[in-house]
Amino acid sequence: MKRRDLLGVAMSTALLQGVLPAGAIAKGASRSRARPGTPAWPNAKEWQALRTQTGGRLLALSSPFARGQSEAVRNEALAGLKNPYYIGDHPALTQTSGWQDAWTSRASTYAVAARDAADVAAAVSFARRHNLRLVVKGGGHSYSGASNASDSLLVWTRAMNRVEMIDAFVAQSCPKESAQPAVHVGAGAMWADAYAEVTTRGGRYVQGGGCTTVGVAGLVQGGGFGSFSKGFGTAAASLIEAEVVTADGAIRIANAYTNPDLFWALKGGGGGSFGVVTRLTLRTHALPAFFGAVFGEITASSNDALRALLARFVDFYRASLFNKHWGEAVSLRDGKKLKLSMVFQGLDEAQARATWAPFFAWVRDRKEYSFAEPAVMAIPARHFWDPLFFQKHAPGLTTMDGRPGASPDHHFWTGDGEQGGWFIHGYQSTWLPAALLAPQRQGALVDALCAAAAHWDVELHFNKGLAGAPAAALAATRDTAMNPAVLDAFALAIIAGGGGPAFPGMPGATVDEARARHAAVRIGAGIDALRTAAPDAGTYVSESDYFQARWQDAYWGVNYARLAQVKRAVDPGGLFFVHHGVGSEAWSADGFTRRA
Repeated sequence: MKRRDLLGVAMSTALLQGVLPAGAIAKGASRSRARPGTPAWPNAKEWQALRTQTGGRLLALSSPFARGQSEAVRNEALAGLKNPYYIGDHPALTQTSGWQDAWTSRASTYAVAARDAADVAAAVSFARRHNLRLVVKGGGHSYSGASNASDSLLVWTRAMNRVEMIDAFVAQSCPKESAQPAVHVGAGAMWADAYAEVTTRGGRYVQGGGCTTVGVAGLVQGGGFGSFSKGFGTAAASLIEAEVVTADGAIRIANAYTNPDLFWALKGGGGGSFGVVTRLTLRTHALPAFFGAVFGEITASSNDALRALLARFVDFYRASLFNKHWGEAVSLRDGKKLKLSMVFQGLDEAQARATWAPFFAWVRDRKEYSFAEPAVMAIPARHFWDPLFFQKHAPGLTTMDGRPGASPDHHFWTGDGEQGGWFIHGYQSTWLPAALLAPQRQGALVDALCAAAAHWDVELHFNKGLAGAPAAALAATRDTAMNPAVLDAFALAIIAGGGGPAFPGMPGATVDEARARHAAVRIGAGIDALRTAAPDAGTYVSESDYFQARWQDAYWGVNYARLAQVKRAVDPGGLFFVHHGVGSEAWSADGFTRRA
């Protein structure tokens, strides 16, 4: 990292001139941030001034499970943990309750429930002046705990959720001929909000996440994969413009012509490191006629049968599914099952069935496999995120946010509800290069998959690797801050496990630490076995190990040096900190003390 620091010196001045005015942030920032009970912590009058400045939107936070909370409050929270919308609407909760030996969800001391960029700017300036730990939360889905920290001031953007389509958007200072269909999305909006406006009502497509309750801003800043990213590129690749509050408290526009370095960093450089995004403008795409899915499960009678099944599937994937139409995942379960959870776009049901027919015929012809008839279905793409459609045609596939006054657009895939507040035991991932699909490399890939599955269940997410995507999607993704290895990966392999919610003080919540650590060891052994086929392949920042080794290279590869330069330019005082975020090497693990 010392070499990278030296490389950044030459560019820092130029970048600062383009983003921050001279003298915006004082030099020689304190090595330690202020905490409650210390002389540096703001007094009651100063907190009241911030409350007044933000229109009364400064909140004192406490977990619903904290000591002294009423039984009614605790019971409401216990019931609400089954609903990710409830969790997202509670400023003291996060969608993940912690990670064994890594972090535990803790409420901030105060939060600004921002309604606009001015509220965010006020909170950022207050945190900078008083040297506070600052945290940003939209959807609250960060596995690494980036959206929470005790003794901090939270910028909570949940209420900034407006979504507005534009027929011909021209970014600030960009040429008029760059006009294109787009959508403005507030920092607190979730993908359910975006899909409802753009697809269900607008008849177009915006590249976003597969989980409807994930925040738009966080996903884009992390790079962002969704079910159909193999066809349209990452969510970050569709970013046209962002409104962002930088560390000096200024509200800035970032696009290809205005603050271009900051704009590039926001496209996959990781949320919470460069500023607080308050609004995004994303490119929209023509909507395919159909979206669809293929579900099924094949059970092998022996290890040899499983290996033969995987070998057949890998070759089938290379020949028939390695293209823009197919996304989502297959998984190896219980050391003997291949579970299919695939989606497709741009094909009708007959075309999808024809695609899979040779593989299914091969399985049926062999007595060593038990195989129920798979489900293959296609629906008009406009209804893929339409809760009314699913209530009528596929009840139970999605679940509504049933709280009084909830948005009629707010539904989630029912299976996602099982992860509400989950506590992670271990989470590992690695990209798998497309070179492994070559006939002469398939054997090594299959051997590695079988070895990994002997330790823990393995998932292959084909939409989280861009190899096989159209040239336009690859070019747009190449112009983001993500690790370029994503362009050469045909899938992201994930090996992970966890338990139920375990928020501090939660009634009945216990973590069997020995069991959790044992699971983490087995998960680690699984990824080690898989990496024999693809060592040092890199991985996706938003879905990776909290203890990721050489994380700078794994997450961003050759792009990290430039990201570090942008960080020094827009946040020289280190106000914005997240675990394993750009520039976090300069701070202690909890972001409170600057390293010597």
